[in-house]
Amino acid sequence: MKVIYQTSAGGIVYKKIRNSKFEIRNYLWLICQHSQHKGWVFPKGLVGDKDLTESLETAALREVEEEGGVKTKIVNNKPIKTFYSYRFGDCLIKKTVYYFLMKYVSGNPSNHDWEMSEAKFVSKEEIEKTLTYSSDKHAFQEALDFLK
Repeated sequence: MKVIYQTSAGGIVYKKIRNSKFEIRNYLWLICQHSQHKGWVFPKGLVGDKDLTESLETAALREVEEEGGVKTKIVNNKPIKTFYSYRFGDCLIKKTVYYFLMKYVSGNPSNHDWEMSEAKFVSKEEIEKTLTYSSDKHAFQEALDFLK
């Protein structure tokens, strides 16, 4: 079986609820439902798929805007690193994902691209129940720990 190594970057995006105190429970979080496998995920995508010299940060910001429909700002330059593998045809894909914690700046999740069937902001409790993959759940916990 052929093994392919891929690197992706994306964002764990929060949006503060208006007129609220600076507490984690007063944030909403961006999640997306993938059009093909239907899993609920954080927006992310391949680094360098459009520009071979693209940095992790640039790719993360671009992918969040494409898949999540929103512009963001990176608030922690140290990414949360996750790993997972899956089969695609006769290949084993081994993926490393770098998630940056990001703050919402502008835009509407309904402006997401075709790769996602839905993108929306949800509460912390809903995100913990809705995320499909354990790697995303672990990354979310790391993001929460950073904000505490």
